[in-house]
Amino acid sequence: MSMTTMLGFFAGFLTTISFLPQVVKTWKSRSASDLSLGMFSVFSLGVMFWLAYGFLIQEPPIIFWNLVTLVLVLAILAMKLKFD
Repeated sequence: MSMTTMLGFFAGFLTTISFLPQVVKTWKSRSASDLSLGMFSVFSLGVMFWLAYGFLIQEPPIIFWNLVTLVLVLAILAMKLKFD
């Protein structure tokens, strides 16, 4: 694996894992009232486009981490809709 690909995986890991505390906090508190539905909706759409871009250029770090990010962000969106 090239250093560039390793850097991509590491960067993706850090930016994606940043959503995990929000997912856990929202799940435990059963509250998403402080979260913006608009922001998470637009962000989800952006992540979907990054994922499509990753597939088009066939870059594993972009594909993998945007897929994981999309799952986390959609979980937050689902909890926002369910708990509010």
